Amino acid sequence: MTERGKWHERLRVTLWTLIVPPAIWAGHFLMAYLWTAISCAKAGTFATFPTLFVVGTLVALGLISLSGWVAWKQTRRPGDSAPHQDSTDIDRLRFLAKSTLLLAGLSFVGVLFTALPVVFLRNCL
Repeated sequence: MTERGKWHERLRVTLWTLIVPPAIWAGHFLMAYLWTAISCAKAGTFATFPTLFVVGTLVALGLISLSGWVAWKQTRRPGDSAPHQDSTDIDRLRFLAKSTLLLAGLSFVGVLFTALPVVFLRNCL
């Protein structure tokens, strides 16, 4: 495989990448509430098909999936077998990658659950 095809191997999971999936979830949550407030204030009802909201949701799900994929690739790096008694760099990397992967899964489900009210509710009360 070429160097261009292995770009994910050059990425490193850090504490900063750990907060990316929940931050995207929080941004989507804020977007959902702002979209609801604006559409209810202007029209008194939700749009027949909220195109902007669907695009925002798909972008959020795509970014969270990309973050989870990179973390999954980092967990598969070769290193010492369990139990991890020594604090090596590869063990720390795999721990952060596994944590990022789990947070990405939780954030993915959170974005889906945040988007559900827009699908099922049509009236502003």
